[in-house]
Formats: sequence, C-alpha cells, structure tokens
Amino acid sequence: MEQSATSLAILFADISGSTRLYELLGDVRARERTSRCLAILTEVIRQHDGTLIKTIGDGVMSTFPSADAAVQAAWVMQESVAADVAPGEISLEIRVGLHYGSALVESGDVFGDAVNVAARIVALAKARQVLTTRQTVELLSPVLRASTRHTDRAAVKGKQEEIDVFEVIWREEDLTRMEGYKIPSPDSQARLQLRFGEKDFEVSHSRPVATIGRGQQNDLVVLDALASRMHARIEYRRGKFILLDQSTNGTYVLTDEGEKAYLRREEFVLRGSGMISLGRAASAEATEVIHFVCQA
Repeated sequence: MEQSATSLAILFADISGSTRLYELLGDVRARERTSRCLAILTEVIRQHDGTLIKTIGDGVMSTFPSADAAVQAAWVMQESVAADVAPGEISLEIRVGLHYGSALVESGDVFGDAVNVAARIVALAKARQVLTTRQTVELLSPVLRASTRHTDRAAVKGKQEEIDVFEVIWREEDLTRMEGYKIPSPDSQARLQLRFGEKDFEVSHSRPVATIGRGQQNDLVVLDALASRMHARIEYRRGKFILLDQSTNGTYVLTDEGEKAYLRREEFVLRGSGMISLGRAASAEATEVIHFVCQA
C-alpha cells in the first residue's frame, strides 16, 4: 500500500445544526437541502485546486496545496452557503476549521498530525465561523493574514502545549470592526471582462471566480507549454478583482498604463485594462495573452 508524507492544508467544513433541520423539514427535504449545500462546498474545493477526501455526515474533509488556497476556499464557502437561500427557505450555516501541516496520504485518504489538529479546530468553530491555527496564519500572504485575529488557546489531543487559535474574518461587518482595517464596499455592478482569442468570460459579484490554465476544466483554457494545468485564478473579492498565481512558471501582467507585475504564488489587484500572460512576459506582440478590462 503506497504511502507518502507531505505538507498540506487540511480543511473540515460542517453544516451547523443539521439535526434540527431534519426535525423541521423531515428527512427527504432536509436531505435535499443538505445535499445542495455539500454540492456547493465540493464545487468551491474544485475551484480552489483542492481535493475532496470524503464526506463525513453533513460535512466534508478536503486538502489544499497551500494555506492561502485553503483560507480562500473557506471564505468562498461561507459566502456561497450564506447566499444560497431561496425565498421562504431555511438558511443553512456552516463552520470551518483548517490547519496546514504534515500529513500522510494513503489510498486517497489523509492521516496524521495535521488532520488531528484540523479536526480539533473545526470542533471549536461556531456557525458562520472560520478558525485556523497560528502555524497556518504565519504561512498566509499579507493580504489574507490581515484578515485574521487571535481568539483563543486550545488543547489538542497528543500535544503537550496548547495551540493558538485564530479566526478568519470573512464577513464585511466583522472586518470593519477590526481596528485599523478598512475595506471598500463591494460594488455589485463591477465587472471584469476577459478575452482570450475568441473566448470571452466575465467575472462579477454573481460569478466571482475565473480559472485559467492548460487543463480543460478551466474557464479559459490556454494550451501553452509554459502554462500549468491550473495556472491562475481571478476572484471578485470585497469590490476588487484579485489575480492569484498558482503555477510553476509564474504569471505576468502588463497594464495599458505601463505597470508591470510578475507573480509567483502571489496576488495582484487588477485595475483598468491590460493583458495577462502565463509563464512568459506579456507584450503587445505576444499571441497567447489574456486581455482584461475592469468596468465599474
């Protein structure tokens, strides 16, 4: 049986109060509602280059290659579940816990210290809350690290010392209460138009993620030797369009105003208009470039 030890972000997401939901709706309707929620979580995992390990009752266990990817997925999970409620429906709430550390991958499952810590963290989380550890926060990019706050210390089975627990602040009303941290009000009319060859794609409040890469599952497929399978992602987040590189060769940006950027596992705020190139410098003469236009 093949085993391999690696470092991963382990994320658990559970539907909060599902027992009560079954009492209110009955088995059939409650199961339909929870299945829809689990489908949303599964799609968010896919969009953020994660792996669904298994469903556990009314929750999921997943892994991500980086702390950033896991926190971004947790953020989108909370927003997506909160938004998925029709008139007259009971809204669902989830709790999320995650930790980045050493784990053992075996036959499609994951074991080890990181799994134990993540399971403990999700058990501490409340509905509509995302919790993680200091070890994970220290690995986050500055933008994401700024949206966390220390909340507690907790004992974990098998560890002599307590661990520091941090909350990831994803709700706008909570972010605005954090001292010294201000965010722009999201503009639901904002649009980011993307064009690659003859393919157009729009990122907006209602369609907040676009994936780019060589793999056929991407929204924009770029069949270039220097493009990774899942090369980059663009997210509409808090009124901004964020380009996130997750590739081997990096992502280049050239704006129409002459600003240049080279990203390696980093983020960049797209403004105005310009072009994005995968694995090679962007230029007006290049053919394999993605053109973008931000519209307020």
